[in-house]
Amino acid sequence: MDFSLEPELAQFRDRVRDFIATHVLAIDNDISQRDEFQNIAMPVLQDLRKKVKQAGLWAPQMPRERGGQGLPFVGLAAAYEEMNRSIFGPLCFNCAAPDDGTMIALNRVLPEDMKSTWLQPIIDGDVQSAFAMTEPEPGAGSDPSMMRTRGERVNGGWRIYGRKWYTTGAGNASIFILIARTSDDPRKGLTAFLFHKDQPGWRLVRRIGIMGPEDHGGHYELDFDGLEVPDKQVLLNVGDGLKFAQIRLGPARLTHCMRWTGMARRALEIAVDYVSRREAFGRRLKDNDVIRAMLGDAAMEVETGRLLTMRAAWMLDRGERAQKEISMAKVVVSEALQKAVDTAIQLCGGKGYSTDLPLEWMYRYARLARLGDGTSEVHRMVIARHFLEAPEEMSTWG
Repeated sequence: MDFSLEPELAQFRDRVRDFIATHVLAIDNDISQRDEFQNIAMPVLQDLRKKVKQAGLWAPQMPRERGGQGLPFVGLAAAYEEMNRSIFGPLCFNCAAPDDGTMIALNRVLPEDMKSTWLQPIIDGDVQSAFAMTEPEPGAGSDPSMMRTRGERVNGGWRIYGRKWYTTGAGNASIFILIARTSDDPRKGLTAFLFHKDQPGWRLVRRIGIMGPEDHGGHYELDFDGLEVPDKQVLLNVGDGLKFAQIRLGPARLTHCMRWTGMARRALEIAVDYVSRREAFGRRLKDNDVIRAMLGDAAMEVETGRLLTMRAAWMLDRGERAQKEISMAKVVVSEALQKAVDTAIQLCGGKGYSTDLPLEWMYRYARLARLGDGTSEVHRMVIARHFLEAPEEMSTWG
């Protein structure tokens, strides 16, 4: 397995790195550039997005014919890591969740004649999207078989009833994907629907406060009281809801890992800078063996996650599902992120805990990584299942 990037991909990564260093990193520490929910203020984001487009770095995950850069997953892994050295970097390139995962999925499953209406506005950054799957208890969370939102057949389409919550970005979204039950079949009972915010029969119930910081559009609870969706807005086929969810969530989990690796790197860079300058008890902190061990442990975990992420990206580029590899990356990188940020805060002391550095922002963000897109416990179950069913596959290279 060759870990070197092709020259074109390496050049793109370097251009992203330079853009982040030149235009974005300084904003991380400037609270005046944030909105009331501690995300980057929209006017600031719009200005940076214009610069990204002018630099030819926009939407690298999308095909060139749609205004993107057409990078493979391996190239995305390298570029996304550089983007998220800034806490706001991925947003600037239109590479942040949930739009990133939505674009990748819709580009794969939508008929060409629907892409200009439903996909292109997201690619262009003109609208946001949202993915409504998780439900209030006793509904579906990690177990989709508990789905209670239902779709009833009507003439020419479906009428949807039910409730969703923790729908990221719903407050600002124009294009939604919704998973609902359409039969009791254990394998083909769910269906994925596409709908626009202006379609009647649904409402935003409330914005759910979180530990934060929050995405643009928040995390919302949604109520569906007869949303009518025509047949043409069914994604894939009726009964393919689980299949679509895996198409949507698999690559999205991996792109999370790509971004988190960059954030973990940045946290450790901040810590290294601090301990290299700070002196205590007659020597610099970096010369203390305990501190070296803390940094070494965190760096090792980040690098382990990085290698797992790149291997899964390499497999996706070869047309493989990489299900267990993505689950491994999701567990390791999410935990490495929290370890890296926690270590950085500890080493930076009071300054790390303050808003003078972005570490406290990262710390609150990082806690979500072990929950979103499948908890660490669920992904460990997936890994164990693969091992129990085919243990020999855990020791092969290809």
